Amino acid sequence: MPNWFDISNADAVSSPAVLLYPARIEQNLQRMIDMAGDVKRLRPHVKTHKLPQIIELKRKAGIHKFKVSTIAEAEMAATALAEDILLAYQPVGPNIGRLIELMRRFDRTRFSTLVDNQENLQRIARAAVSANVVIELYVDLNVGMNRTGIAPGDAAALYRSLCRTAGVKAAGLHAYDGHLRTPDPQALQKAVDAAFAPVWTLREQLRAESLPVPSVIASGSPTFALLAQHDGVEVGAGTTVLWDFNQSQSSPDHHFLHAAVLFCRIISKPLPDRLCLDLGHKAVASEMPQPRVRLFGLEDAVAVTHSEEHLVVQTARAAEYQVGDVVYGIPYHICPTMALHSEVWAVHEGQADERWPVVARSRRITV
Repeated sequence: MPNWFDISNADAVSSPAVLLYPARIEQNLQRMIDMAGDVKRLRPHVKTHKLPQIIELKRKAGIHKFKVSTIAEAEMAATALAEDILLAYQPVGPNIGRLIELMRRFDRTRFSTLVDNQENLQRIARAAVSANVVIELYVDLNVGMNRTGIAPGDAAALYRSLCRTAGVKAAGLHAYDGHLRTPDPQALQKAVDAAFAPVWTLREQLRAESLPVPSVIASGSPTFALLAQHDGVEVGAGTTVLWDFNQSQSSPDHHFLHAAVLFCRIISKPLPDRLCLDLGHKAVASEMPQPRVRLFGLEDAVAVTHSEEHLVVQTARAAEYQVGDVVYGIPYHICPTMALHSEVWAVHEGQADERWPVVARSRRITV
C-alpha cells in the first residue's frame, strides 16, 4: 500500500523538487474557512505558495481577499484575478511607484498597503496625488513582534493624519503577531488577549472621534482562529494552505494536512552510517536550526553537514538505502523553501503530472 505522498512516476521527476497535492490543499482551504467561521473573514497570505494555481483554488473556495509581501506577489495575484490585495509591506522608494502602476494596470482589483510613520505617509500621499489616484492605507501596528509598525498607544496621531491627507484613504488597522506561538491553547489565548488589548482600545478611541476604521487585519497561522472571533477582523493565515512541520509542532490542534513534500535522492554513501542527499541550502530553507526537514522512513536521521547542494545525515538505517533511492520529507519552513524552486510538481492521484512555475518567487515580474 503506497504512502499518501508516494508518486508512481518518480523516474520522471528530477530532484530536488517540491511536490504539491491539490486535493490536500483544497481540504486545508475548507478547514481554514471552517475555523475562521466565515469565508469573508479570511485574507490568506500568498507568500507561502506564490502560485496563481493556488489563487485559483482559493477563489474557487470563495476566498476573494489576499495578503502579499512583494510587488511581484501582488502582480501574480492580480493576474490570477484576485479581487482584493493588501500589500502587507510598507512601500518605500520605487515600490511606491510600482504599486501605483499595479493600480493602473489592474483597475478591477482593489489594492491597499501599510504605513507606520508620518514621513512615509506624506511620500505615499504625494505620489498618489501626482498620479491622480487614491491609495488605501492601513496603519501598521507593532503588537510585540518588534519588526515593523507603530505602538498602538502612539498610533492615533498617525491615523488622524491619514484621515485628513489628500491622495490616501484610511482602510483600517493592521497587526501581525508572528511572535505568538505555543502548543498550549490557554497560554496562546492569554498572549493574544494581552497583545491585542491596546489594538481594541485604539479602535474604540478612533471610532469615538468619528474616524472610519473599516477593518482590522490581524493574525498569523497559530492565532487566526482566535482573532477571527472578534467583530470586524480579517485574519491572514498563510502557511495553513501547505503546512510544514514547524506549524504542526506549534499548532497541533489545527489539524491541517501536509500538502507540500520535498522530493530528493541519495547521491552518495560516504560512510557506513552516512547518506548524502541532494537537498542542500538551495533546495530547503536553511535559516532555521536543524532539523530543517523530516525525512519519511529516516526519522532517526541526524544532520551532520548541510551545504549548498548536499545534506549529509547519519542514520543506523543507511545500509537499507542505495545510491539513487528516492526520499521524501516535510520541510521545517515551507514559505522560503518554495522561493528556492523555479517550479513545483502538482500531484494528482499519485502521479506528478503538472509543472507549476513559482511565478512570484521573482522580485519583479513585469511591473
